[in-house]
Amino acid sequence: MDMEVLAQVTTLAFGWRLERSDGVTLGFTSHDNDVLHDSLLLRASPGLKPTTIVESLGLENDGLDVNGAIASESIRQDDLSAGRWDAAYLEIFLFDWQDPEAEVRLLACGELGSVSFSGEAFEAEFLGLKTAFDRSIVPQTSPTCRASFCDAACGLNPLKFRHIAYLNRVEDQRIFLDGELPFVAHSFAYGRLRILSGRHCGRAFDIIGNDTESFVISPFPRGGIESGARIEIVEGCDKQIATCAMRFGNAVNFRGEPYLPGNDLLTRYPGAN
Repeated sequence: MDMEVLAQVTTLAFGWRLERSDGVTLGFTSHDNDVLHDSLLLRASPGLKPTTIVESLGLENDGLDVNGAIASESIRQDDLSAGRWDAAYLEIFLFDWQDPEAEVRLLACGELGSVSFSGEAFEAEFLGLKTAFDRSIVPQTSPTCRASFCDAACGLNPLKFRHIAYLNRVEDQRIFLDGELPFVAHSFAYGRLRILSGRHCGRAFDIIGNDTESFVISPFPRGGIESGARIEIVEGCDKQIATCAMRFGNAVNFRGEPYLPGNDLLTRYPGAN
Protein backbone atom coordinates (compact mmCIF):
# COMPACT_ATOMS: atom_id res chain seq x y z
CA MET A 1 0.00 0.00 0.00
CA ASP A 2 1.23 3.52 -0.83
CA MET A 3 2.70 5.12 2.33
CA GLU A 4 0.91 8.43 1.71
CA VAL A 5 -2.46 6.67 1.47
CA LEU A 6 -1.65 4.62 4.58
CA ALA A 7 -0.80 7.81 6.51
CA GLN A 8 -4.13 9.38 5.52
CA VAL A 9 -6.06 6.33 6.70
CA THR A 10 -4.30 5.99 10.04
CA THR A 11 -4.81 9.66 10.97
CA LEU A 12 -8.59 9.48 10.73
CA ALA A 13 -10.66 9.40 13.90
CA PHE A 14 -14.30 9.65 14.92
CA GLY A 15 -15.45 12.99 16.29
CA TRP A 16 -18.57 13.59 18.38
CA ARG A 17 -20.37 16.83 19.16
CA LEU A 18 -23.15 16.68 21.77
CA GLU A 19 -25.32 19.72 22.54
CA ARG A 20 -27.84 19.52 25.36
CA SER A 21 -31.04 21.56 25.31
CA ASP A 22 -29.67 23.72 28.16
CA GLY A 23 -26.67 24.74 26.05
CA VAL A 24 -24.03 22.43 27.53
CA THR A 25 -21.81 21.24 24.66
CA LEU A 26 -19.31 18.38 24.84
CA GLY A 27 -16.90 16.90 22.35
CA PHE A 28 -15.32 13.46 22.17
CA THR A 29 -12.99 11.60 19.85
CA SER A 30 -11.96 7.99 19.31
CA HIS A 31 -8.35 9.20 19.12
CA ASP A 32 -6.18 8.45 22.16
CA ASN A 33 -5.37 12.13 22.78
CA ASP A 34 -7.53 15.23 23.22
CA VAL A 35 -7.93 17.28 20.03
CA LEU A 36 -9.10 20.90 19.64
CA HIS A 37 -11.53 21.00 16.72
CA ASP A 38 -13.66 23.96 15.62
CA SER A 39 -13.09 25.72 18.98
CA LEU A 40 -14.39 22.65 20.86
CA LEU A 41 -12.09 20.36 22.82
CA LEU A 42 -12.71 16.76 21.75
CA ARG A 43 -11.78 14.62 24.73
CA ALA A 44 -10.17 11.25 24.13
CA SER A 45 -12.85 8.56 24.63
CA PRO A 46 -11.78 5.39 22.80
CA GLY A 47 -14.62 3.42 24.43
CA LEU A 48 -17.32 5.64 22.91
CA LYS A 49 -18.32 4.36 19.49
CA PRO A 50 -21.29 4.16 17.12
CA THR A 51 -22.70 0.98 15.68
CA THR A 52 -22.62 0.52 11.92
CA ILE A 53 -23.62 3.70 10.09
CA VAL A 54 -25.76 3.06 7.03
CA GLU A 55 -26.01 5.71 4.35
CA SER A 56 -28.94 5.44 1.94
CA LEU A 57 -31.02 7.53 -0.41
CA GLY A 58 -34.35 6.29 0.97
CA LEU A 59 -36.31 7.33 4.03
CA GLU A 60 -35.94 4.12 6.01
CA ASN A 61 -34.46 4.10 9.53
CA ASP A 62 -30.67 4.37 9.56
CA GLY A 63 -30.44 1.85 12.41
CA LEU A 64 -27.71 3.71 14.30
CA ASP A 65 -27.16 3.36 18.04
CA VAL A 66 -24.62 5.03 20.30
CA ASN A 67 -22.95 3.06 23.07
CA GLY A 68 -20.01 3.31 25.41
CA ALA A 69 -18.80 3.35 28.98
CA ILE A 70 -19.60 6.08 31.49
CA ALA A 71 -16.00 6.86 32.28
CA SER A 72 -15.93 10.60 32.90
CA GLU A 73 -17.66 13.32 34.88
CA SER A 74 -19.00 14.77 31.63
CA ILE A 75 -21.67 12.12 31.06
CA ARG A 76 -23.01 10.79 34.36
CA GLN A 77 -25.61 8.11 34.83
CA ASP A 78 -27.64 10.41 37.09
CA ASP A 79 -27.83 13.01 34.31
CA LEU A 80 -28.83 10.41 31.73
CA SER A 81 -31.47 8.96 34.06
CA ALA A 82 -32.78 12.45 34.87
CA GLY A 83 -33.29 13.19 31.18
CA ARG A 84 -30.73 16.00 30.87
CA TRP A 85 -29.45 14.39 27.67
CA ASP A 86 -32.89 13.71 26.19
CA ALA A 87 -33.20 15.15 22.67
CA ALA A 88 -29.57 16.34 22.76
CA TYR A 89 -28.26 17.24 19.30
CA LEU A 90 -25.56 14.87 18.08
CA GLU A 91 -23.08 15.01 15.22
CA ILE A 92 -20.75 12.15 14.34
CA PHE A 93 -17.99 12.87 11.85
CA LEU A 94 -14.61 11.67 10.60
CA PHE A 95 -11.68 14.06 10.81
CA ASP A 96 -7.91 14.09 10.49
CA TRP A 97 -6.46 14.45 13.98
CA GLN A 98 -3.18 15.71 12.51
CA ASP A 99 -5.08 18.52 10.74
CA PRO A 100 -8.22 19.15 12.89
CA GLU A 101 -9.24 22.28 10.99
CA ALA A 102 -9.41 20.46 7.65
CA GLU A 103 -12.80 19.62 6.15
CA VAL A 104 -14.56 16.80 7.94
CA ARG A 105 -16.90 14.12 6.65
CA LEU A 106 -20.25 14.28 8.44
CA LEU A 107 -21.50 10.73 9.03
CA ALA A 108 -24.71 11.36 10.96
CA CYS A 109 -26.61 14.10 12.75
CA GLY A 110 -29.81 14.07 14.74
CA GLU A 111 -30.82 13.76 18.38
CA LEU A 112 -30.59 11.21 21.17
CA GLY A 113 -33.63 9.11 21.98
CA SER A 114 -34.15 6.57 24.76
CA VAL A 115 -31.20 5.55 26.95
CA SER A 116 -30.67 2.12 28.55
CA PHE A 117 -28.04 0.92 31.03
CA SER A 118 -26.12 -2.27 31.72
CA GLY A 119 -23.82 -1.82 34.71
CA GLU A 120 -21.56 1.16 33.96
CA ALA A 121 -22.23 1.01 30.22
CA PHE A 122 -24.99 2.85 28.40
CA GLU A 123 -26.67 2.64 25.01
CA ALA A 124 -28.58 5.52 23.45
CA GLU A 125 -30.96 5.41 20.53
CA PHE A 126 -30.08 7.80 17.71
CA LEU A 127 -32.93 9.61 15.96
CA GLY A 128 -31.78 10.82 12.58
CA LEU A 129 -33.17 13.76 10.65
CA LYS A 130 -35.50 11.39 8.79
CA THR A 131 -37.60 10.99 11.96
CA ALA A 132 -38.95 14.48 11.28
CA PHE A 133 -41.12 12.91 8.57
CA ASP A 134 -42.87 10.83 11.25
CA ARG A 135 -44.15 13.93 13.01
CA SER A 136 -47.49 15.51 12.27
CA ILE A 137 -47.15 18.70 10.20
CA VAL A 138 -50.63 20.03 11.00
CA PRO A 139 -52.36 20.37 14.38
CA GLN A 140 -54.71 17.56 15.33
CA THR A 141 -58.12 18.28 16.81
CA SER A 142 -58.31 17.78 20.55
CA PRO A 143 -60.77 18.64 23.34
CA THR A 144 -57.81 19.92 25.38
CA CYS A 145 -55.53 22.84 24.56
CA ARG A 146 -52.58 22.12 22.25
CA ALA A 147 -50.60 25.18 23.40
CA SER A 148 -47.96 24.97 26.09
CA PHE A 149 -48.70 27.09 29.12
CA CYS A 150 -47.50 30.68 28.59
CA ASP A 151 -46.04 30.05 25.13
CA ALA A 152 -46.70 32.31 22.14
CA ALA A 153 -49.95 30.52 21.27
CA CYS A 154 -51.20 30.71 24.86
CA GLY A 155 -50.36 34.40 25.13
CA LEU A 156 -50.10 34.60 28.93
CA ASN A 157 -47.12 36.30 30.57
CA PRO A 158 -44.95 33.58 32.19
CA LEU A 159 -43.54 36.04 34.76
CA LYS A 160 -46.97 36.25 36.42
CA PHE A 161 -46.92 32.55 37.19
CA ARG A 162 -43.26 32.09 38.20
CA HIS A 163 -42.30 32.14 41.88
CA ILE A 164 -39.01 31.91 43.82
CA ALA A 165 -38.85 30.25 47.24
CA TYR A 166 -36.49 28.25 49.47
CA LEU A 167 -36.81 24.66 50.60
CA ASN A 168 -37.82 24.34 54.23
CA ARG A 169 -37.97 20.56 54.64
CA VAL A 170 -38.94 17.29 52.98
CA GLU A 171 -41.38 14.88 54.62
CA ASP A 172 -42.41 11.63 52.94
CA GLN A 173 -41.18 13.05 49.63
CA ARG A 174 -43.44 16.09 50.01
CA ILE A 175 -41.62 19.41 49.59
CA PHE A 176 -42.33 22.25 52.03
CA LEU A 177 -41.11 25.72 51.09
CA ASP A 178 -40.39 29.01 52.83
CA GLY A 179 -41.90 32.12 51.32
CA GLU A 180 -45.31 33.53 50.54
CA LEU A 181 -46.77 31.63 47.61
CA PRO A 182 -50.31 31.47 46.20
CA PHE A 183 -50.86 28.07 47.79
CA VAL A 184 -54.25 27.21 46.37
CA ALA A 185 -54.76 23.45 46.26
CA HIS A 186 -53.91 21.98 42.84
CA SER A 187 -52.94 25.37 41.38
CA PHE A 188 -49.40 24.15 40.70
CA ALA A 189 -50.38 20.76 39.26
CA TYR A 190 -48.97 20.25 35.74
CA GLY A 191 -46.36 22.91 36.49
CA ARG A 192 -42.59 22.72 36.83
CA LEU A 193 -40.23 22.95 39.79
CA ARG A 194 -36.61 23.89 39.06
CA ILE A 195 -33.78 23.77 41.58
CA LEU A 196 -31.48 26.81 41.43
CA SER A 197 -28.80 25.89 43.98
CA GLY A 198 -27.16 22.88 45.60
CA ARG A 199 -26.10 19.57 44.11
CA HIS A 200 -29.24 19.30 41.96
CA CYS A 201 -28.88 22.82 40.55
CA GLY A 202 -30.43 23.15 37.10
CA ARG A 203 -32.64 20.08 37.30
CA ALA A 204 -36.36 20.47 36.68
CA PHE A 205 -39.22 18.25 37.78
CA ASP A 206 -42.91 17.92 36.98
CA ILE A 207 -45.30 18.98 39.73
CA ILE A 208 -48.00 16.33 40.00
CA GLY A 209 -49.95 17.96 42.82
CA ASN A 210 -49.98 20.40 45.72
CA ASP A 211 -52.03 21.24 48.78
CA THR A 212 -51.96 24.50 50.74
CA GLU A 213 -48.49 23.82 52.18
CA SER A 214 -46.48 21.38 50.07
CA PHE A 215 -45.69 19.94 46.62
CA VAL A 216 -45.34 16.48 45.14
CA ILE A 217 -42.90 16.21 42.24
CA SER A 218 -41.95 13.44 39.82
CA PRO A 219 -39.48 11.86 39.73
CA PHE A 220 -38.18 12.60 43.23
CA PRO A 221 -34.39 13.18 43.04
CA ARG A 222 -32.10 10.54 44.42
CA GLY A 223 -30.59 11.57 47.74
CA GLY A 224 -33.28 14.19 48.30
CA ILE A 225 -32.91 17.96 48.21
CA GLU A 226 -30.93 19.81 50.87
CA SER A 227 -32.70 22.34 53.09
CA GLY A 228 -32.25 25.97 52.06
CA ALA A 229 -32.02 25.19 48.33
CA ARG A 230 -33.32 28.02 46.13
CA ILE A 231 -36.23 26.85 44.00
CA GLU A 232 -38.25 28.24 41.11
CA ILE A 233 -41.89 27.12 40.80
CA VAL A 234 -44.02 27.67 37.72
CA GLU A 235 -47.77 27.27 37.95
CA GLY A 236 -49.45 24.78 35.66
CA CYS A 237 -52.56 24.37 33.57
CA ASP A 238 -54.66 21.24 32.97
CA LYS A 239 -55.48 22.46 29.43
CA GLN A 240 -59.25 22.38 29.99
CA ILE A 241 -61.50 25.11 28.57
CA ALA A 242 -63.09 25.74 31.99
CA THR A 243 -59.68 26.33 33.60
CA CYS A 244 -58.58 28.58 30.76
CA ALA A 245 -61.74 30.68 30.98
CA MET A 246 -62.41 30.81 34.72
CA ARG A 247 -58.90 30.76 36.25
CA PHE A 248 -56.87 32.58 33.61
CA GLY A 249 -59.50 34.53 31.65
CA ASN A 250 -57.81 33.42 28.46
CA ALA A 251 -60.48 31.46 26.60
CA VAL A 252 -59.96 33.60 23.51
CA ASN A 253 -56.54 31.93 23.07
CA PHE A 254 -57.71 28.38 23.85
CA ARG A 255 -56.16 26.05 21.26
CA GLY A 256 -58.58 23.13 21.31
CA GLU A 257 -62.02 21.99 20.20
CA PRO A 258 -63.88 21.12 23.42
CA TYR A 259 -67.30 21.04 21.76
CA LEU A 260 -66.38 19.15 18.59
CA PRO A 261 -68.60 16.03 18.27
CA GLY A 262 -66.78 12.74 18.69
CA ASN A 263 -66.76 9.62 16.52
CA ASP A 264 -69.94 8.38 18.21
CA LEU A 265 -71.85 11.01 16.21
CA LEU A 266 -71.45 8.75 13.14
CA THR A 267 -73.46 6.00 14.86
CA ARG A 268 -76.40 8.24 15.69
CA TYR A 269 -79.47 7.92 13.51
CA PRO A 270 -83.22 8.08 14.06
CA GLY A 271 -84.35 5.22 16.24
CA ALA A 272 -80.89 4.38 17.63
CA ASN A 273 -80.78 3.64 21.37
